[in-house]
Amino acid sequence: APAGAAMRTEISTAAAFVTRLLRAAGGIGEEQLRCFRECLQEALREHYKHHWFPLVPSKGSGYRCIRINHKMDPLIGKAAGMIGLSHERLFQLLPSELTLWVDPFEVSYRIGEDGSICVLYESPQPGGKTTKQLESRTSCKEEWRTGRSSPSKNYNMMTVSS
Repeated sequence: APAGAAMRTEISTAAAFVTRLLRAAGGIGEEQLRCFRECLQEALREHYKHHWFPLVPSKGSGYRCIRINHKMDPLIGKAAGMIGLSHERLFQLLPSELTLWVDPFEVSYRIGEDGSICVLYESPQPGGKTTKQLESRTSCKEEWRTGRSSPSKNYNMMTVSS
């Protein structure tokens, strides 16, 4: 299916991102993570099959949106189930507020209800008019890492008490 081929980069970008969040949380084996990523890609491909409109990239965006907001996104939940992770466990591992938009030519996410929108992947649209709308967005690909890697006071206190 041509649509499948067209979606491949966007879907693998989205699945790899969620997998990276799980890996960063720790405690999940690489083999499980690989399986999770493949299951999620498969689930997304199925879900998006008839909802992918490269000529009107924003069409169906709400349908394709992956969302964790006190409810686990069913596609993430399904992939996690394949490697034996419960929804409860997922809520511990993933941000409690995560929105991931998977659209033709662009994959972006937001952590927290009023976090900034970060672009994970973008490619020029055949129409070539992407630059305008993108200037207003911050491309902060690795922003989610900063919370973990910079040693904060809490982090130091934890090390002392352990």
